[in-house]
Amino acid sequence: MGSQGRGGGWGRSGGRGCPSGGGDARLVSEQFSQAPQKLAFYSWYGSARLFHFRVPTDTVLLRWLLQVSRGSGPTCTNVEITVYFRYGAPPVINPLGTSFPDNTSVQPSFLLKMLHSNASVNISHPAPGDWFVAAHLPPSSHKIEVKGFVPTCAYIFQPDMLVVRVVEVSILEPDVPLPQTLLSHPSYLKVFVPEYTQELRLELQGCASNGSLGCPVHLTVGSATLPGNFQKVLTCSGPTQACRLLLPSPPWDRWLQVTAKSLAGPRVSVAFSAVAALTACRPWSVNFQHLLQSSPNQSSNASTGLPPPTPSYQDLDRRSSMVGGPFCLRSFPVLREDVDVVSVRFQPLDRVSVLVQSDMPSVMRLNLNTGMDSGGSLTISMRVNKTAIANTSVVACVTAASPLLSFNASLSCTTAFFQGHPLSLSASSPTANLIIPYPETDNWYLSLQLMCPERPEECEQASVLVETTLYLVPCLNDCGPYGQCLLLRRHGYLYAGCSCKAGWRGWSCTDNSTAQMAAQQKAAALLLTLSNLMFLAPIAISVHRSLLVEASVYAYTMFFSTFYHACDQPGEAVLCILNYDTLQYCDFLGSGVSIWVTVLCMARLKAALKYVLFLLGALVFAMSLQLDRRAAWNTMGPCLFAIVVMVTMWVYRCGRRRHCYPPSWQRWVFYLLPGISMAAVAITIYTSMMTSDNYYYTHSIWHMLLAGSAAFLLPPREQHTKPWPCSQKLTCHYEICKNHRDELYTVT
Repeated sequence: MGSQGRGGGWGRSGGRGCPSGGGDARLVSEQFSQAPQKLAFYSWYGSARLFHFRVPTDTVLLRWLLQVSRGSGPTCTNVEITVYFRYGAPPVINPLGTSFPDNTSVQPSFLLKMLHSNASVNISHPAPGDWFVAAHLPPSSHKIEVKGFVPTCAYIFQPDMLVVRVVEVSILEPDVPLPQTLLSHPSYLKVFVPEYTQELRLELQGCASNGSLGCPVHLTVGSATLPGNFQKVLTCSGPTQACRLLLPSPPWDRWLQVTAKSLAGPRVSVAFSAVAALTACRPWSVNFQHLLQSSPNQSSNASTGLPPPTPSYQDLDRRSSMVGGPFCLRSFPVLREDVDVVSVRFQPLDRVSVLVQSDMPSVMRLNLNTGMDSGGSLTISMRVNKTAIANTSVVACVTAASPLLSFNASLSCTTAFFQGHPLSLSASSPTANLIIPYPETDNWYLSLQLMCPERPEECEQASVLVETTLYLVPCLNDCGPYGQCLLLRRHGYLYAGCSCKAGWRGWSCTDNSTAQMAAQQKAAALLLTLSNLMFLAPIAISVHRSLLVEASVYAYTMFFSTFYHACDQPGEAVLCILNYDTLQYCDFLGSGVSIWVTVLCMARLKAALKYVLFLLGALVFAMSLQLDRRAAWNTMGPCLFAIVVMVTMWVYRCGRRRHCYPPSWQRWVFYLLPGISMAAVAITIYTSMMTSDNYYYTHSIWHMLLAGSAAFLLPPREQHTKPWPCSQKLTCHYEICKNHRDELYTVT
């Protein structure tokens, strides 16, 4: 987590440029840091590097110090680095300009583009809690680079967080005037907003400036969040204007920051009394006692979708007089069921549907404040019967921190500090869906109310049952058939992202602007799989020349390369006979060992030494690929060693025989030069020409060139040796087989 960064936790900043508050003894500065990360070119959300910080309470100033360092190689150039900031959840970014799924609500991210090595961002009065920083390089070129073959430039990014927080904050109690005097430093206040608060009123009373009746005070209420900022600012000037601020639906169950600054001169004092008044909201809720006392008939009604008894207007009036105030909402308790990592299901406790009426909103609270729920997508689906909503409509609002308690004709879905997500149900559109990727860590609320815009009198006794489906999922629809939902981790924080295939793009792999058609996918699968049939040529030649071990290796490579690429395809053209990772490992192993045995076979070693090297090479390949199967030198290292052995043996024979080896010019012109040329072209294509767009063609050519070069480079059969060298047959049905090179006889 962010609290365990490089600095070892919180500590005083030592000369790092953190503001000290201008000598105000109530302020202390602290520094916070995390280990740097290597940036990557952007191709999907997993390419962005995520940093997770936690801002302490009573912070009045937050400064991000962004540092970028790069390598010194020739490939290191100035690139544009994009940095995103967001409060409460990872930022939702879209550098590629792709489309989001339908009914997805996405707020634009607050971002900073860095062209230099260092930058800083200041935020006044930041909200306490989780803050996230994400950074990435420009979009990738889609070139498939072999790891370790071409030098790359490393761009290292590190954000440091410096904060200034208040150690002395005045508590503003409800309906109790708090005298304040402003001179050169501002006053820092905070008021606690309990749950079920309908409205908060802040007022400055008895304001005077050096004995006059003026009130030059600048009031800032609330905390800054990114990307949106709904802080309320109040400027009090003349004595005739009432200096008060009304906040409907303030955030529940938390402290609200209030900062008062003087607008007078540096030596002018301003005195006033701050007063906070809270308007309580009386909820009618289905509590657990009601559930325990419900009869079996009521339970069966709930299971069939019928609502349990709901309070009538007379019951509400009678109960409200007993508790001392009118009801303002119906609270439906919601059961949170944790299904898996970043996967939660919400459902009402005692019913399938939610009862919605016109007198007050029906509210459901979704608990997403565990700190591990912001890495998924919140999906909300509502459905109503067309006949039940013939002349009416149901409006809904999804908000964080507090519910919307007053629906008006404009259907504004805004609380004191949050812009909500509006929804509506009617006879023409009886269903409504909403997707919120990476919801902020908080309590979320779904508020519903019945509206009759044409005939309000029809809504007085009307009620509608709304079926709700509420889920938190890692990826919407599991990224669809052309994507893979992957869990990403930053220290102990988990979040999910979609990795798309076959040209599909977007947050949930739903953007088909560059997608491949089904025919293209099948053609690509056929190219990658059938191109491996080229290995039949070296297999046949090896068998004909009695190179059975080499033939077995080529057959192994052909088999696993074919089925690996059949399993590696997205969408419809997929066939996996084994685990994907197993097929990939066997494909890489077969390719490396094929090159190994071909080169050693060209060296014409003695049989015993050749087979020992065959076995040792296979074991070395198995070990190196287990360490890192995509590293270039894990394959090239053993192959270069085999080439050194082959060249050494050829030079030795040239010196002993006093002429070039192989001695025949036909062997060089018709076999060695074509085989070496095909191998060189194959290596060039594999290391420098493959991209994600042309992969199907270039990799298929790689298959054919690799198999073709092996067929050309395999040495010819020894002279005076038959394909199956058995010199004579015995009457006892035994065969005496002779190896002409080693003068060894074997009885079979």
